[in-house]
Amino acid sequence: MARQVIIDCDPGHDDALALMLAHASPEVELLAITTVAGNQTLDRTTLNARRVCTVAGIRDVPIAAGCDRPLLRELVTAGEVHGASGLDGADWPEPAVDVVPEHAVDLIVDLVMGAPGQVTLVPIGPLTNIALALRREPRIVGAVREVVLMGGSFTRGNTSPAAEFNIYVDPEAAAAVFTAGWPLTMVGLDLTHQARVTAEVMDRITAVGTPLATIVAQLMRFYGRLSVAQGGPPLHDPCAVARVIDPDVMACRDAFVAVETQGQWTRGMTVTDFAGRLGHAANAAVATELNVPAFWELMLDALRRLG
Repeated sequence: MARQVIIDCDPGHDDALALMLAHASPEVELLAITTVAGNQTLDRTTLNARRVCTVAGIRDVPIAAGCDRPLLRELVTAGEVHGASGLDGADWPEPAVDVVPEHAVDLIVDLVMGAPGQVTLVPIGPLTNIALALRREPRIVGAVREVVLMGGSFTRGNTSPAAEFNIYVDPEAAAAVFTAGWPLTMVGLDLTHQARVTAEVMDRITAVGTPLATIVAQLMRFYGRLSVAQGGPPLHDPCAVARVIDPDVMACRDAFVAVETQGQWTRGMTVTDFAGRLGHAANAAVATELNVPAFWELMLDALRRLG
């Protein structure tokens, strides 16, 4: 039976491929796509979700725009990585899908509460929408099946030495999500840096030979322009979707994860305690090791299906 999923995102090159992977996978029933400010401003991330849905043939999934700023802080975007549009590198057709009138937070709450125990939340951007859904309807903690998020790190950050981008942008929202008490998997940088778009992977994408694969190759070339020395860009967000499709594609360890909101130099750090030193019970499964060949088979199979 397909897993019912809501993807909360801020497209973003890697978000785009995460949406394609979810839509193409028979193991996933994509209930909704909700957008949040992060990689770019909300108007741009929402437009990008519409663009991706248009080229990937995602026609029957509602897209709802959400929060245009973090809970308490000024918005930080990632234009240096994703470009001025948030999805630079490809020539996009005019979007053929539109957004629904509902706010993303309302749609998340309504879908989760309408199917208790069935819906998996997959947030792959800053966690503002998810935190506000918790505030609006605290009962979603018991109603959601699980939360599988892309964010955090148990070693080093990518936006600061301590913090990964999604958590850094809205640490107060992330703190609320990690302390909510629902089943949660953190797919962070330590895992996603194993999913690099190498030259071999680029050749395999190009070899698919479809118009969509051509767009994906264009996106990855732009996205990878800053990562040549590292062997290619890490494809962060699809890793969270892959975890939902096939939990065995990655190994996880239970840990207590706390989000730093007060530190002068450590804003957004995900302090990860695998050994119980802080005296708290584990609140997350933390992804540690990726089955790289299996992950890329999922991604390439998805591109072929969508073609």
